[in-house]
Amino acid sequence: QAQLVQSGGGSLQAGGSLTLTCKASGYSLMGWFRQPLGKEREGVATLAVDGSTTYADFVKGRFTISQDIRENTLYLKMNNLNLEDTAMYYCATGFTRMGVRRLDERNFRSWGQGTQVTDNS
Repeated sequence: QAQLVQSGGGSLQAGGSLTLTCKASGYSLMGWFRQPLGKEREGVATLAVDGSTTYADFVKGRFTISQDIRENTLYLKMNNLNLEDTAMYYCATGFTRMGVRRLDERNFRSWGQGTQVTDNS
């Protein structure tokens, strides 16, 4: 399994922005997940090799997933943050399995170490 290295994150302020980065490339599906304290991990956004994206409803219009192919880096730009966005965020790579929706963890085999986004209030 590939080693994915994450950076970014930190303390959020309501209405503010943060960007997460992940060194990853060469996979047909890449994504971001998050796990709030005491809750299960949930899919946030995915980016497929054809450029198509998928977002969870709770981040649509606020978060953007993108990739810099030359830098082998995956990004998650998070705008208009709120306290509910506090969580450990993980990047992941894999491929879309038949009959499995993009935001499902079963599509992903390699995971980053996690980056914490905390409440600054």
